[in-house]
Amino acid sequence: MDTAESIQKEISYPKNTNAISALNTQRFLSRNATMHCSARLFYHNLTSIKQPLAHCARISPSSGSSNPNPNPNPNPILRRDFASSSLLLLLITPNPNPLRAETISPNCGDPAPAPTKQAFIDVSIDGEAIGRIVIGLYGDHAPAGAARFGELVSGAGGVSYRRKEFVKIMPDYVQHGGLRSYGADAELARKTGRELEVDRLVEEWEKQNENCKGTKNVARSVSIIVRDPLKPPPKLKLVARKGKLEIDQEEVGMNPNGTEFVITTKDSPELDGSALVVGTVLQGMEVVDRISRVKTVQENSTSPYFRVAKLIGDKRAVVAERGFNRPYSKVVITNCGLIG
Repeated sequence: MDTAESIQKEISYPKNTNAISALNTQRFLSRNATMHCSARLFYHNLTSIKQPLAHCARISPSSGSSNPNPNPNPNPILRRDFASSSLLLLLITPNPNPLRAETISPNCGDPAPAPTKQAFIDVSIDGEAIGRIVIGLYGDHAPAGAARFGELVSGAGGVSYRRKEFVKIMPDYVQHGGLRSYGADAELARKTGRELEVDRLVEEWEKQNENCKGTKNVARSVSIIVRDPLKPPPKLKLVARKGKLEIDQEEVGMNPNGTEFVITTKDSPELDGSALVVGTVLQGMEVVDRISRVKTVQENSTSPYFRVAKLIGDKRAVVAERGFNRPYSKVVITNCGLIG
């Protein structure tokens, strides 16, 4: 039996009471008389019931030793002593601070900021109107995000959410597809002097994360997507410039343009890394619940074929991933605007 097993056999006892601790410590010390003096004293001090401790024997090097480099320390601490010390300490010392899961700070929506404006969106499923959602916007808490959302529901920027679809339905939230960064929507926005940029929204999102470390996307939250956490890093490539080879970065995919938004049905901390909270649902959560029950394309990301295709960069995997959790029915905003 090796040293660790013998120590564990000697010291393993129930409930670690003082009397049993003292008895086992004494037995351990008596059977390890050649242990380093400081280690034996350390074990002795672990127990509240002190037992007589024999004087430490001074181990002197043999006079007839042929070692050319004798150890000047008469009582060397051996590696065996360190192993014994660590194991015995774990066995007989109670842990006053057991490991616990990381404590999550309270939700940032407790208490929720006061809305400064109200907006509405009317929704239909396959042409059938299902109701209106009234949203309170946090103009003081997220001024840039609330202003962007207000412009898009009112059409003040030349473009709006009218006739645009919800593109993803997840267990904890529903996601609207927003406006395209190209085509008629982008052209109309440029003509009115409003670019679909996300820089100010990202700065506000970073500030929001600094101010609160808890869950920001709580139930009933309305948030604008400002970044894609699944976007891969830029690819490095060699480019010839002026007769020299230089390393350049090629962006993979497109960044969000700050028009897609989500409405949460439950607390969704997974959105905190990508979405800026701009408001909350004041009325019409039953409409959101109705949207969340629409049948969607089944997610197949666990398929080995999909994993291999995504690993090698097959574009078909990217296209397939965009279709996951997409509703089979056409969920459209038929009308939207500001109230008051």
